[in-house]
Amino acid sequence: MLKNFFKVAFRNLWKNKAFSFINITGLAIGMASAMLLLLWIYDEVSFDRFHEKRDRIYEVWNRAEFSGALHSWSTTPKVLARTLEHDYPEVELAVRVNWSNDLLFSVGEKRIMEPGNIVDSAFLDMFSFPLLKGNPHTALNDMHSIVITEKLAKKFFGIDDPMGKMIKIDNKETFRVTGLAKDPPGNSRFQFEYLIPWSYLDHSNGPDLNWGNNSTKTYVLLKPNASLPSVQKKLLTLKGKYEKEDAKWEMFLYPMNRWRLYSSFNGAGEDGGKIEFVKLSAIIAAFILLIACINFMNLNTARSEKRAKEVGIRKVVGARKGGLIGQFLGESILLSFFAAILAIILVELSLPLFNQVTDKKMFIHFGSFGLWVMIFGFIFITGILAGSYPAFFLSSFQPVKVLKGGFKKVNALVTPRKVLVVLQFSFAIILIICTIIVQQQINHAKDRETGYDKANLVYHFLTGDIAKNYTLIKNDLISSGAASSVTKTSAPLTQAWSDSWGFEWEGKDPNDKTDFDRYSADEDFLKTTGLQLVKGRDMDLRKYITDSSAMILNESALKIMKFKEPIGQLIKDGDAQFHVIGVVKDFILRSPYEPTHPMIIEGGKGWFQTMHIKLSSNYPTSTNLKTAEAIFRKYNPEYPFEYHFVDEEYAKKFEDERRTAVLAAFFSGLTIFISCLGLFGLATYMAETRIKEIGVRKVLGASVTGITFLISKDFLRLVLIAFLIAAPIAWWSMETWLKNYSYRVVIQWWVFALAGGISFIIALLTINYQAIRAAVANPVKSLRSE
Repeated sequence: MLKNFFKVAFRNLWKNKAFSFINITGLAIGMASAMLLLLWIYDEVSFDRFHEKRDRIYEVWNRAEFSGALHSWSTTPKVLARTLEHDYPEVELAVRVNWSNDLLFSVGEKRIMEPGNIVDSAFLDMFSFPLLKGNPHTALNDMHSIVITEKLAKKFFGIDDPMGKMIKIDNKETFRVTGLAKDPPGNSRFQFEYLIPWSYLDHSNGPDLNWGNNSTKTYVLLKPNASLPSVQKKLLTLKGKYEKEDAKWEMFLYPMNRWRLYSSFNGAGEDGGKIEFVKLSAIIAAFILLIACINFMNLNTARSEKRAKEVGIRKVVGARKGGLIGQFLGESILLSFFAAILAIILVELSLPLFNQVTDKKMFIHFGSFGLWVMIFGFIFITGILAGSYPAFFLSSFQPVKVLKGGFKKVNALVTPRKVLVVLQFSFAIILIICTIIVQQQINHAKDRETGYDKANLVYHFLTGDIAKNYTLIKNDLISSGAASSVTKTSAPLTQAWSDSWGFEWEGKDPNDKTDFDRYSADEDFLKTTGLQLVKGRDMDLRKYITDSSAMILNESALKIMKFKEPIGQLIKDGDAQFHVIGVVKDFILRSPYEPTHPMIIEGGKGWFQTMHIKLSSNYPTSTNLKTAEAIFRKYNPEYPFEYHFVDEEYAKKFEDERRTAVLAAFFSGLTIFISCLGLFGLATYMAETRIKEIGVRKVLGASVTGITFLISKDFLRLVLIAFLIAAPIAWWSMETWLKNYSYRVVIQWWVFALAGGISFIIALLTINYQAIRAAVANPVKSLRSE
């Protein structure tokens, strides 16, 4: 019996090879697309879920009003952690984690720059990063202890045991390896190759007790029976307790299970976040799966007339209804099984590229029992759905009616299959419109004037001895012809590292809490970066000794300060006083999608961590970089020459939107392809049910063009209906998305016309193949009596 079932099933598959190939391929592509999206969704929702104490871990956030609005942010004073442990009995642990730093590691002759964190010693008690060797409770107790990952250990020590080995950092201090940690999983916010105790930072720089310096992340582990509402209430007044002028400044705890997906704030509360894209991806995955199943059903029912005769003959020779149902359902499940195998292969082949686009390290965990349950469950459900029509509908007909062709034809104005095709194309058109508008928004921001000249501009951090030898390096770069100008700055020109609302100037409103971006720059800053001067001059310490206390404003800052004549005005930043020597046009320091912020650029009294180099246009870039590398190695031999092009760093500001555009284009293309298979299935079905009508029309003189138009117009009507449904939905979706951007495009009518035109052309090409095939068929064969 089982042997006969497989023989019949494979015979049907082989007999209709093209049909089987299209059916399996369409379903496989739909399944593969959904799998990729579900892998991405799983990676997002599982972020930091592996920590054993995650239900009690919180991040400390600030909330205060400045620049006329209520803002929330997650950087905190360094003194906060110990204060929380001292003042709040509900707090079991408080841990600080500084920003990721690239430090120079030296072991013998090996020198490597690696990223990692300086953390409080209880970091490994709070977070579940397992140690392969060492005690997590004591590994960071000593000031010169260090925990390294497997990856870093292999780089330095190979297969040797790293425990107890010595590592020199930044050519200054030697640290002893006291712990070997597993490499952090990709779905964690903490990505590090090393952990160094905070006590070393305090020893080097002294403890920072300034409550106004929000420069680190603070995490809290509450005790098991602690009352979160009680702690939250106390935190509201904590800052005011230690800083009286900040009495309205509030702090609050933000739970770990919301860090990744929800931590976007607008005013006092959450305002979405990545969860919106996760929900959208889930909807897309569900629709793609639905479309694939619809195609599977449409293509199966398109062959219903031929299978109807088979049903009639089987029933005449004694087949029971249950046996016929089992046969059809079995064939559908078999097709679904083949499609699932192909889908898994497609996912494995496309995962490297998908990981590259999404910037992740996802993989299929074939050892997961739950994964196989889902796969086989989907195979079974899809097979049942796709085989339900021939199994339960055709098997119920009387043999005489079936063999005479007297089963019900579907020529009604509204049928389930037509509704499903409209649904398919509606979804495809929505994705096409969204893809076009997202790409428009990216191009709109890219075309925005940056306010500086990115060409041939590179920056290098002041690592090692660069700060000490800066003047020598600058002179050699210019005299060698590799650079036309050089300047020191506090941060790269594409990043905002510091801001403050504590500046004071004559005539300032005491209640004014406008937040200014704060930047520091040395002489030749405007010359090197190409910033456009509106009034005054550039910094020049050689000509003007007092330029160490000089300051440059941007136009937005000038509007806030309301100086009629800004040159010579005095502005205080804490205890330091600066005099204004110039005003520059606004330039993009933060996001190209937002308005520029008011900004002050302080002179030599500021802090410096970066140097910008304007490479000479007289020589090729590669030649300039080789010359620069030799100069840096001369004055900073222990550190690698690691430069960054400003234009490349600026391009990274578009990464999130670019990924959205690429994914939208990819899945819209797949949706269109799968939808066309569904349209092809319906066209095949309609051509078969109208074969005698077409034969009669040809006998009566109808042309091939006329018959082709007759068949095509019904389907183009479906695409038109789909467009009318999709256009307002896509407009609403994109208007909602664009509200997140201050600098945005205006949605134009031609986007919808283009998307509709593309859909019509694709649908017409798909339909015409089957329509022309039916139109040119020999009417003698179609009208021949059974």
